Amino acid sequence: MSTRAASRPVGTVTRGTTNPNRLRRMDRWIAAVHGAELRRTADPVAVDLGYGAAPWTAVELLRRLRTAAPRTRVVGVEIEPARVTAAQPYTREGLVFRHGGFEVPVQGRPTLIRAANVLRQYEEGEVAAVWERLCARLAPGDPAAGSRGGLLVEGTCDEIGRRHVWVALGPEGPRTVTFATRLGSLDRPSDLAERLPKALIHRNVPGEPVHAFLRDFDRAWAAAAPYASYGARQRWIRTVRRLKADWPVTDGPTRWRQGEVTVMWGALAPRG
Repeated sequence: MSTRAASRPVGTVTRGTTNPNRLRRMDRWIAAVHGAELRRTADPVAVDLGYGAAPWTAVELLRRLRTAAPRTRVVGVEIEPARVTAAQPYTREGLVFRHGGFEVPVQGRPTLIRAANVLRQYEEGEVAAVWERLCARLAPGDPAAGSRGGLLVEGTCDEIGRRHVWVALGPEGPRTVTFATRLGSLDRPSDLAERLPKALIHRNVPGEPVHAFLRDFDRAWAAAAPYASYGARQRWIRTVRRLKADWPVTDGPTRWRQGEVTVMWGALAPRG
């Protein structure tokens, strides 16, 4: 795959922390909700932006996306040249590694850009410009063909992938926010607050929508306590059903059973 011309990568070097299977929840969600878009694309390209010190996440992304769309190709992009060099032995059919940053050095418009744990080290005020730049690189939608265009998934998780929160954006901007967790590790839903992406983590204060959402989430979780005797999954499902009465939850029981819930971005977007 040829690359776009770029004089200097855009962005800064991250810590590069990575672990095998760390992004499994995010990957499975992408395959489930974006798989149809990947399948209808003639040459679907997914970018693992900022894969870190080891290429595990890019290798895993290829495997998981190909279960939904077998023609998908993955490009791992890293701003640290030494990490790109170290990843080269993992190159294979459908998987290559490139030196670059937010300019996304791939030919054409990718169908997916995943940026996990990348913006955590940036300032909140820098997020909007990065989102805008990355969304401008996504494949455009085609309403006549039923296509909404490419997807940017940007978020944060803990070191072993038990807790995630991510924002999904299309070419037009933010769409949804997803909260995902291993239910057995959860005391209450607001435990996920520590994994809010940079655009939201400093907004978890009274008066902000995300704070109100997590407050209501905890209340619904407490009200569903009798269902704990049937297991954490049943308690979570009952919790989200109650939450849906007041918040624009976009998914259903199939995803809830995975320890997920997705909400419209507009309901949680920072005020001002």
